[in-house]
Formats: sequence, C-alpha cells, structure tokens
Amino acid sequence: MTKISVVVPVRNENENIKPFLKRTELILSKIGKEYEIIFALDPSTDGTEEIILEEIKRNKSIKLMVFSRRFGQPAATIAGIVNCTGSYCVIIDVDLQDPPEIIEQLHKKIITGYEVVYAKRVTRKGETLVKKIISSIGYYLINKLSDVSIPKDAGDYRIISRRVIDHLKNLNESHGFLRGMIAFVGFKQSFIEYDRVERFAGKSKYNKFLGSLKIGFNGLVGFSSRPLFFMSVVGFVIAFLSFVLGIWYFFQKILGINLTLGLTTTVILISFFAGVQLLGLGLLGEYVGRIYDEVKKRPQFIVDKKVNFDD
Repeated sequence: MTKISVVVPVRNENENIKPFLKRTELILSKIGKEYEIIFALDPSTDGTEEIILEEIKRNKSIKLMVFSRRFGQPAATIAGIVNCTGSYCVIIDVDLQDPPEIIEQLHKKIITGYEVVYAKRVTRKGETLVKKIISSIGYYLINKLSDVSIPKDAGDYRIISRRVIDHLKNLNESHGFLRGMIAFVGFKQSFIEYDRVERFAGKSKYNKFLGSLKIGFNGLVGFSSRPLFFMSVVGFVIAFLSFVLGIWYFFQKILGINLTLGLTTTVILISFFAGVQLLGLGLLGEYVGRIYDEVKKRPQFIVDKKVNFDD
C-alpha cells in the first residue's frame, strides 16, 4: 500500500504530543494506508522526548529524530522530509492549530494527479492583528519581488509527493524556506481551504513578531535578487535629486537668493543619505552572508540519535 509520512517539527511541546497523536492516528487509520509519523525534535527541557519514546512503545509507526542542538523549525522540517520513506509526505505542526483531520482532504486531492496540495487558511484564530498585518505585507512583497509565486495565507501545512521530495533533497540550501523551495520545484499544485484554530495547549515557542519578519525576509532574499536592483534604482534617484539640489544652490548664489535654510537642510540631507546607505549595506550584507553560508557547505542539521528508523 502507498505509505503516508507525517513530519512534525517539535520543541518543548509535552502537553500537545498525546492529543496530537490521538487525532492524527485516528485520521490516518481512516485513510487506510500504511503510515509513519516522524517527530523531528530540537532538544527539549520539558520531557517531550520521553513522552514520544513512550508513544513509540505503543505504536511502532511513530519515529523520533533528536538533533545535536537547536537548529530551528525550518531545519527540523527539512530533516524530517529527507528521512521520510512515504510516497506522500504531510508537514504539520504539533500544536493542533492546523487540524490533523485536514490530512484526509489533502490526501484525497493529491491522488487525483497533483504533486503538491497545500492548506490555505481562511481564518486565523489566536493571531494578533499586528501579526496578520505583517503576514499580509510579507506575502504581498514576496510575490511582487520574488522569482517564484508563493501562495498567500498558506503555511507549511501541506502534502507533497515523492517526486517533490526527491527534488527538495537536491536543493540542499542552508536557509531552507520550505514554502519557497516547494514553489521553486513547481509541478502541478493545488490547495484546500480550512479554518486555523487556536493552540490546543501551552504557549508558542515561535516569536510572533520577529519570527514572521525573519521568515518573510528569508523568502524575499532567498528567491529574488530584485531588492538589490531596487536599491540601485533608489541610489540613482537620490544621486539625481542631489545633482538637482546642487544646481538649485548654485543658482541661489548667482542670483543672490537665500531661500534655503542651511543647517536644517544639511542635517536632514545627511540623515537621509546615511539611512539609505545603511539600508543598502544591510541588504547587501544579507546576500553576502548567504553566499558565505552556502560556500561553507555546513549541514542544515546534525542528528544526535534516531529511534525506530531502519538505518
């Protein structure tokens, strides 16, 4: 039978493991296919690992990967995908904001001829207005400036085929922005809609503000060089305006007109140009930093131990 792999990045989620497994195992049994559930665990301090190990004794279809240190959710997700054995792979968080019951709909749709089916959020309960605004702006900028189209209001919750999994393995990027990588791979993709709910228990280990900004910036810089072109255009416009301003000062001197306030104008101009230069240097630094990371070819993750895997 076709195997379904479920990849679950996790860290300090001891309250959510058992409720997640109860609902996920139920829906996977309903689908009627052989399955595996892979927990990709950043080292935790709340007993999450021990709970997963207990669940493995109960259900041999549950597997565990523990990393040598905290590598973050994106790297943990990629590690799970790389090590899965299913014909299809579902990526889902453990906090139950993304209902496991949606897996059945995702599976039904992907077997009709798609390579990727992602879950698109209609409503987003439990999220602040600020986070929703940041997400909306982030998706807009990414899709306007990046070289690939990344679906709006879609997180990592999706199902992908073995064909897509094999291509993801070949990308081997240090900064794994999964949504962008899957969009880059392409093939026939579709979506289903659902309502995102609040966390089942505990507090999110994800930074509500800086986390969204980091993901958005990662998607923008990782899949487009247009911001560099944009800064070049801004530099050209500012240089042109400076030239016009210089001519204006020149004619003021010749005609004996003294309309421009000296000190205030100077302070404003210096502050403005300094801000633009720092912005340009910061943007350039992001690209150079990524080149540096890729050249070093360090692994995205290091696995400390695997439990219930064949290798």
